[in-house]
Amino acid sequence: MHDEGLIFKIATAAKQLRNDKRKSVYNLAVGESDLMRKKLTIVGSGFVGATCAHWALAKELCDVVLIDIDNDITRGKALDLFQASPVLGSDCKVVGGSDYDLTKNSDVVVITAGLPRKPGMSRDELLSKNASIVKAVTEQIVKYSPKCILVVVSNPLDAMAYVAYKVSRFPKERVIGMAGVLDSARFRSFIAQELDVSVEDVHGFVLGGHGDTMVPVVEYCSVGGIPLTQLLSTEKLNAIVDRTRNGGAEMVSLLKTGSAYTAPSASVIAMVESILKDKKRVLPVAAYLDGEYGVKGYFVGVLAKLGSAGIEKIYELKLQKEAQAHMDKSVDHVKALVSQLSF
Repeated sequence: MHDEGLIFKIATAAKQLRNDKRKSVYNLAVGESDLMRKKLTIVGSGFVGATCAHWALAKELCDVVLIDIDNDITRGKALDLFQASPVLGSDCKVVGGSDYDLTKNSDVVVITAGLPRKPGMSRDELLSKNASIVKAVTEQIVKYSPKCILVVVSNPLDAMAYVAYKVSRFPKERVIGMAGVLDSARFRSFIAQELDVSVEDVHGFVLGGHGDTMVPVVEYCSVGGIPLTQLLSTEKLNAIVDRTRNGGAEMVSLLKTGSAYTAPSASVIAMVESILKDKKRVLPVAAYLDGEYGVKGYFVGVLAKLGSAGIEKIYELKLQKEAQAHMDKSVDHVKALVSQLSF
């Protein structure tokens, strides 16, 4: 009996040792930090912010914090989302409120705070008011999450990304504007609709500033590998390009009291997912340029690789003469906006 007890103890100890070794090897392989769920803060719990939280929860992507100035409403929206988690089968935590202490040590912070567009209003008309809001928000984010990656959504986008960059003093790789993913999604959806094909087979993107001067790059667009110029007439292509450029205004005119939120929020989460999962997707985003395309010191929409470090590579493309002219015009518009800021 004595020998059997000793043998049992030795076997138990050996099993525990094997488990500990497996755990140690696993931790070493994936990194201790990867064993913890990532944290996403969304500042602004309006339609765009709340829908971002919904997409993140539905994907079981990360824990989510919603922040806005109205404590009770923001807590209520977060609670409503959390109560959907059993239905969605998502174990992510969702909390909300007005206290930035909730945001401490966030991995990614999305800034959607700011005044929305109204019918007849351009994105540029929001400049001064939203600049003050984004400045105040960024100061709080830096205080509580100094190592986070910022994704700016507030309009006018390129100028607001510039504000967040200057206020945060983060490396340029860690401040990113969301516009190109949305504009490109609109471009691709209009093409798919015109050709009656799956959106999955339409490949294309939009460069430049987020506004009427954006540049849908037709020469790089294809459908199932077929160049778009072989499938659509110049007249129809121009119509799709114009509709893409005015996609935001079209939504504002239809919604009357607000702007788009489902497609914008889905676009945000595509970027956030690539960062949190280190997927290294190549997406059109507003990035701080340091000589690319002959531009230095401004946020402009370009193709970039997104990973755990934020923007890991910017791809500078050769553009045809017409597209380059449109790109130059778009950059000039961004410069004019930024020149009105006191930064």
